[in-house]
Amino acid sequence: MYYLDNAATTPVDPELAKICYETMTELFGNPSSLYTPGMKSEQAINKAREQVAATLGVTAQEIYFTACGTESDSIAILGAAQKNKKWATNIVTTGYEHPAVFKTLDKLAEQGWEIRTIKPSQEGTIDETELLNAVDSKTGLVTFMFVNNEIGSLIDITALARKVKEKTPRTSVHVDGVQGWCKHTAKLTASDVDTFAISGHKMRCPKGIGALYIRKNYIIDAAFVGGGQEKGMRPGTENIPYIVTLGAAAEKYGKTTEKRLAEVTRLNNLLRKELAEIKEVEINSPINGSPYILNFSIEDINSETMLHSLEETQVYVSSGSACSKGAQSHTLIAMDTPPSKINGAIRVSFCDMSTEKDIECLIKGLKEGIKTLLRR
Repeated sequence: MYYLDNAATTPVDPELAKICYETMTELFGNPSSLYTPGMKSEQAINKAREQVAATLGVTAQEIYFTACGTESDSIAILGAAQKNKKWATNIVTTGYEHPAVFKTLDKLAEQGWEIRTIKPSQEGTIDETELLNAVDSKTGLVTFMFVNNEIGSLIDITALARKVKEKTPRTSVHVDGVQGWCKHTAKLTASDVDTFAISGHKMRCPKGIGALYIRKNYIIDAAFVGGGQEKGMRPGTENIPYIVTLGAAAEKYGKTTEKRLAEVTRLNNLLRKELAEIKEVEINSPINGSPYILNFSIEDINSETMLHSLEETQVYVSSGSACSKGAQSHTLIAMDTPPSKINGAIRVSFCDMSTEKDIECLIKGLKEGIKTLLRR
């Protein structure tokens, strides 16, 4: 199998799976209990909190565990809206956010919030000046992605957050960091980022675990009520095995971010070179984006048709966001990409397991598929 859809989800690391199983069978005590098994579970959670915090250069007390990146985004965005509703009337965002963000903003729009959306350029980048010009004294929240999940556009999140705060200090800043965590360095120490969302299954963990960084002294209302776990921010008995696994992933992959980035950059450059030799292919991803994602279009061939053609050779890619279930790329539409290119869009996404062999088989499958499908 040649799996190149890691932006949708990554294969679980066997080492992490072992840790998860051992935790599941050994640390069964409720962390809220006062006896020894419960205390051991609480200690394991605290260690994981420290491990995740270390990847961002923040304190353990600023890390809250959630079920996924979507939940983290929702808690942060809804919390900011509730916090600032007494004085704010608008929210600023980009036109290529993940559904976890833009659907939450749609709900807030129904409640009367003005959503100011900055469209990406045709190259897939966000004009920073245009975004900052949209921010005013009534802006309650600015939210943007670290790495775009469909084409890999990359934003300097700490620099942009600083500029937002320089303009309006009380505006909240949220970053959807799901596709960038442990893939690109993101040190939030003394930054102006208020909240940052993380998802475990994008970084070799099982599905069902995420985290949310909430800056010290930044107070938001909890989106849920219950037993008071996670300092009331995400109540409910903690998922100890998955939390421990996320901490182990942070420990393992947080130390090799730059090394893995260099290797993925090499693979991305190799793929770009090979695609340049296929006249029917046009690349959609910006050259200065994240190398973990490469989006391209094939002229006159529907992406779904090509996906099934590649699947016959055990090559697995996608046509865009996995959350869209085959719908046209939200990002490419926002970029005013021609319909013919949107219909033929393919997304390749790498992880630390990706190899030159994956690229070799992808290129072979693309060439064979184009030859066969264009003949029909």
